[in-house]
This record gives sequence, structure tokens and C-alpha cells, in this order.
Amino acid sequence: MSKFDDQLNRFRADDGAFIAALDQSGGSTPKALGLYGIEKDAWSNEDEMYKLVHKMRTRIITSPSFDGRRILAAILFENTMDREIEGKPTADYLWDVKKVVPILKVDKGLADEDHGVQVMKPMPDLDALLAKAKKKNIFGTKMRSVIKQANPAGVKALVKQQFEIGKQIVAAGLVPIIEPEVDIHCPQKAEAEKLLKAALLEELDALAADQLVMLKLTLPETGGFYTDCINHPNVVKVVALSGGYSREEANNRLSKNPRMVASFSRALAEGLKAQQSDSEFNAMLDTSIESIYQASKA
Repeated sequence: MSKFDDQLNRFRADDGAFIAALDQSGGSTPKALGLYGIEKDAWSNEDEMYKLVHKMRTRIITSPSFDGRRILAAILFENTMDREIEGKPTADYLWDVKKVVPILKVDKGLADEDHGVQVMKPMPDLDALLAKAKKKNIFGTKMRSVIKQANPAGVKALVKQQFEIGKQIVAAGLVPIIEPEVDIHCPQKAEAEKLLKAALLEELDALAADQLVMLKLTLPETGGFYTDCINHPNVVKVVALSGGYSREEANNRLSKNPRMVASFSRALAEGLKAQQSDSEFNAMLDTSIESIYQASKA
């Protein structure tokens, strides 16, 4: 059995472990480093900044608290994929050492808001990136767009774009995570979620049997709201983004959504500091991971 098939089976069989989102890139990297206790005067150029963030991610990934029992997969961005951890390419270290499935963030950011949504910017080099990812043993991808208003035309266009690119990713031999985030500050959040679910199910029903996707969705206003998506034969997994909720609030909402597991970024790294001793760091990370794992298992 191939590594890809092993990882697909892990996704299908595991109903408690969650996805660690370690994919802050570009403009979000200084903020992530700042929360970690490293200020902007610690680097003088982009390369130095990325070395620091890779050191942070390496500390998280190599921690004994970061284990395949509780963590199903980790989302990386390209710069992290291209680097090594303890002498192994990051994706290979994740799977071979930790039994954590590697996933790559592929989008290039968001376009300006139009019809109440922000679709993804063009990705002209996507085919080349997908080919590189496949060679580096990446299992799947992640791409994010954002719903700001309950605008039917906007939501439908956003979901259509996600699935069009998703099919391109499937054709390259990878499993895409479709991420149409509903902004938690959307004034009609529950209505936006109804529009989103209808659009998702329409696109899912149009897929061929072998076109498999995952969904990454904002924690909904109604518990169990996305069960129809979770049960869809083309969906490998539905995961939840924390979307700006605190870890406590995100965990509370997640526990009300059976078989939906976490894919948290800021909520995962909450409380981690560069200045902590290894024992302090590992204990804080263990507490975060365990709380998210328990909510994902609920």
C-alpha cells in the first residue's frame, strides 16, 4: 500500500484526532511570531523572519506533546515544506516520525470583497506547486476564501471557485481541503451558513465518485449543522476552523458538532512563548492539544 493510501485510510478511520494548522505565511507571520514572544526587531529581512518561524514550528512539531495519537495532520505553507526538521524534509518528518499527515496551504490570499465575499486571488503557478508537493510526499492541500455577508450570489460564486480549483488539485493526485470560511462577525451568520451548506451539497453531488475532498468550515451557530456534508460519500473529513474564537469558545462549539474535528491555528499556539523552558513549553502545548483533542472526540 502506498504512503498516500495509508494516509487516506488514517483520515477515514480516525474520528478523534485533529488537524494542526501551522500555515501562517506572508503578512500573518509577524503576528504569529509576536504572539510567540518574538518582536519585529528580531529579524532584518524576510529570510531571517522565515527562519525564526520555522524554528518555532520545529519546536512545536518535535515536542513530545505533538503526537500522532491526538494530531491527525498538519497544514504547512510552502516555505515550511521546503525546509527540513532534524535532517528530514518536513513532510517526511511529520509522517515517518510522528505519523501526522502533511498538508500544504496553496492559496495566494484573498481578493477584495465583492458581493459580500472574498474569493481567492489567482494562482497561476498552482500546477507547478502541486507537482512539487506531490514529489515531497504531501497528501493534500488547503485554500481559504471568506464569506462576509449572507449574499446568495456571492456565496455561490465563492463555492464554485473553491470546487473548480479543488478538481484541479484532485487531478494532480492530492486531496483538497475546501475552506469557505464564514466570518464569525458576519451579521447574518446563520443565514450565511444555510446558503453555504446548500452550495456545498450542490457541488459535492456533481463530483465523480473518485473525486474526494475535505471541508474546513467555521463552527456553526447550530450544533450538527453540517452532518449532511460529513455523511457525503465524496467527503473524506469535515474539520472546523476556530475563526477568531478563543480556544475555550471554539472547543465548546466543536463539542456540539459530532464527527467534526478541529483544525485550529491561533487556538493551538495560544500561550506558547519562545522564552519558556522546554518543560514549560511542552506542558503548555500538551494542555492545548489535549483540550482540542477532547473537544474533537466529543
